[in-house]
Amino acid sequence: QVQLVESGGGLVQPGGSLRLSCLASGFDLDNFAVGWFRRAPGKKREGVGCINAPDPSSPETNTQFSDSVKGRFTVTRDSAKKTGNLQISNLKPADAAVYCCGGPVSSYSGPYYCQMFWPHEADQWGQGTQVTVSS
Repeated sequence: QVQLVESGGGLVQPGGSLRLSCLASGFDLDNFAVGWFRRAPGKKREGVGCINAPDPSSPETNTQFSDSVKGRFTVTRDSAKKTGNLQISNLKPADAAVYCCGGPVSSYSGPYYCQMFWPHEADQWGQGTQVTVSS
């Protein structure tokens, strides 16, 4: 069964950091991009970060970020643990939301998902993990 499960959310003070993980099962996450999204109460879902599937023709893996988080969020993948990770730094109250991972597991396995389809298209989603920012 194809599944994505997030973990790592919690309560953090402004300025603090969190590391969210997205554990994949039922498929090889190394072959797919991982997008990160968030939804705050009363707001639309927002794409915050994305990491492409590895490109055999390039030594670097492309990542993309929304302007609101650029410079504070980092996305990585851990092949051994079969996870995608979102490192959040310098948290602000506006970052409070349910964070989830998603990707094109059934629709696209190439190395350009983040540029071509994110944040508008994904066919597999995790259930989300809550991030609360409060002093």
